[in-house]
Formats: sequence, structure tokens, C-alpha cells
Amino acid sequence: RFAVSVGYWKDPYIQYFVRQAKERKAPEINRGKLGCYYARVHGVSYLIQAFLKKTECNCQIVNLGAGMDTLFWRLKDENLLPRKYFEVDFPMIVARKIHNIKSKPPLSKPIMESHSGDSLLIDSHSLDSSRYSLVGADLRFSSDLEEKLKKHNLDTHLPTLLIAECVLVYMTPQQSANLLKWAASTFPVAMFINYEQVNMTDRFGQIMIENLQRRQCNLAGVEVCRSLDSQKERLLLNGWETAHAIDMMKVYSFLPQADVKRIEGLEFLDEKELFEQLMQHYCICWASKDSSNL
Repeated sequence: RFAVSVGYWKDPYIQYFVRQAKERKAPEINRGKLGCYYARVHGVSYLIQAFLKKTECNCQIVNLGAGMDTLFWRLKDENLLPRKYFEVDFPMIVARKIHNIKSKPPLSKPIMESHSGDSLLIDSHSLDSSRYSLVGADLRFSSDLEEKLKKHNLDTHLPTLLIAECVLVYMTPQQSANLLKWAASTFPVAMFINYEQVNMTDRFGQIMIENLQRRQCNLAGVEVCRSLDSQKERLLLNGWETAHAIDMMKVYSFLPQADVKRIEGLEFLDEKELFEQLMQHYCICWASKDSSNL
């Protein structure tokens, strides 16, 4: 929300989910973190748009651990909605999101506008319209997840894009492996995008882990975040045909340079080395299964 308010990228919907902090920004949100968020948003968006263009939007998106994400609304504005867009998170998070959607017309109106057919289903822990579904489920139990998604008309024959941003790292390696295996075996044509930590065995990575532990935040799956190779290996070992992984410094270097120049002018970056270290400790990985040669 803060990054959007100072102009890093445009998101007219985030204001309805996250209140602006009263002070200018929390001390730990330094310029380095904002640059990392910027690269993450643009890098993930680039892959999503590539998938939507390849499939001509004749596909579905499953956003795992979506939290207060606003992608559905932004895709609708860009006329890039897939056939169906699913979001999954813990029931408590989903209840909060549903409350926001019901009470804010700029959020509920696009759902109504894209809806056709029978009446829209909504209760405290799920929302189901013809183009958008919000499902309360625990990703650590894939049979429960599949059952709930199918109840909301998941079509396993459609090309499917699954997105997980800083989600798998909170599960044990076995739990995330089960989720990846489920996704690879459920959809004949699919792509998986994963954004999370990498290179976590060096000193900088250890400090990151210690800082999070001090805030009672345990990264149960951090051992898979050893390297770009360990990230790719996890995807390949769990049924995906191809896998790629690049760190965020590399992503940053691929972004349109005129826009990078613009964001670098927004705030003074005094810790360039710290910024580069932070960017080398996050990555985007993507994997695919493609029986129809998309």
C-alpha cells in the first residue's frame, strides 16, 4: 500500500483492503524493500500476462494464499480476465476479504459485472460467481483443497495457472511437495509461478531468518530455499516438466529501464549494496506441464 501511494506502480484497489499507516512508513520498509516489491509485482505480472496471451484468456487462474491480493480487479480493468479466477486462503483471511468486498462497491461491482447465470453464492467463508471465486481452505491438505475448488467449478481440463507468492516457504518441504505434486497431476496443461526466498544458507540469509524468528515468524520450508537449483529441483521432482528460477536482481535488470529510472528517482537509495543483497535472496520460479504444446 505504501509503495503504491508513493508511485512505484498503480493499484487503485489496494486502498480498499489495506489502511494507510498514519506515519509515513514503517522503519523496516526501506527503499531496498520497495524496489524488491516493485520487481516482484512486475516480474510476476509479466509471467501472468504471457500465460493469458498464450491461452487467449481461455484458461483459469488459481491464486494460492492470495491474502488481500487485487489481481482479479486489475485484470478485469485490462480486459484480461481468464474464464475463471480462484483465490484460496485460510478461512479467517477469506472472511475478512469477503467483508471488504461486500462493504466496498468498487470491489463488489466488478464481480457483479463479470457474473452471469444463476445467483451469486456468498457466505462467511466463501464467495462464488461465474468468473471469481474466493475459497477458504488449508493448502497443506490438497484433497480438501481440490474438493472445495471443484465445488466452485474448477475445470481440470482448462489450461491452469497457479500462483504462490511467499506461501510454500511457510509449509514443511513435504507439505509443499504434496501441493506441487497435486497441481502437476491434476492439470494436463499448467504453469506454476512461485515467488519466495533463495540463497538462505549464507550469512545474509541467516540474518533474515533470525529477524523473522524474533517476530514469531517461522519459515518451515526454508531448507528448499538453499539455491536456485534447489528451487528448480523441487518443481521437477514433483511432476513438472520444465522449471526455471532467477533471482530478483536478474528480474530487476530485465525490467524496462525507463521505468526503473523513474522509480529510482522516487526516493534516495543510500544502501545500494544492501538492496542488491536483498534482491539476491528472493527469486521467481516458474514451471510448466504442456500436453497440448502451448
